[in-house]
Amino acid sequence: MSSVIIIGGTSGIGLELAKEYAARGRSVVVTGREQSRAEKAAAEVDAVARGGADGNVPRARGLAVDLSRPQEVAAALDGVGTVDRLALVAIERDLNSIKDYDVERAIRLTTLKLVGYHAVVSALLPRFTAESSVLVFGGVAKDLPYAGSTTVSTINAGVVGMTRTLSVELAPVRVNSLHPGIVGDSPFWRDKTEQLAQVRSRSLTDRLPTTAEVVDASVFLLENRAVNGVDLRLDGGTREK
Repeated sequence: MSSVIIIGGTSGIGLELAKEYAARGRSVVVTGREQSRAEKAAAEVDAVARGGADGNVPRARGLAVDLSRPQEVAAALDGVGTVDRLALVAIERDLNSIKDYDVERAIRLTTLKLVGYHAVVSALLPRFTAESSVLVFGGVAKDLPYAGSTTVSTINAGVVGMTRTLSVELAPVRVNSLHPGIVGDSPFWRDKTEQLAQVRSRSLTDRLPTTAEVVDASVFLLENRAVNGVDLRLDGGTREK
């Protein structure tokens, strides 16, 4: 049976996207760096699946996949069958500037996203079908850099190149990327009221994206068969100061 694979599905947007697909009756695999966390997330997703209309929805699975160790990714995903949808959501937060450049931290984050993401796609390539689709997560820091975003902005700009390249190499499999702004109701941001107000004041809609809206956009990019090679920015039209 084909699956929806969420790389980085143990919390936040990745977990909510996994739950959305489970509620739609899809078989879901969620990954995290630690097997215990992946299994815990899979149990949450499975609870959603069993609460849906179809009582025969397959159980969700949790797998340990560490993108910072890309040489081990293929082995970690060896037991995955046919892949219907793949969402690459995993990320680590980072502050790094040229003035105080942390080389090791930059190498880790660059490896995790630009090499690790590619390693996942390469490992799963034989398990895609012509109807499969891939979604790569970036962020608006590629367009709106800030103090300390040296690595993040560079990597998220690299996601654009990744999307362009993979959409050609994987055709007819569709590949798109999503670049959310600050998600106001996320656990990391929801209590940072002063910072949220500053960002919201730069939005043309005077509001910030919600987790539900990011999930909705993700499903659109994964499911709409006319959308391919698209880099969708999701931030309500945020502008520079």
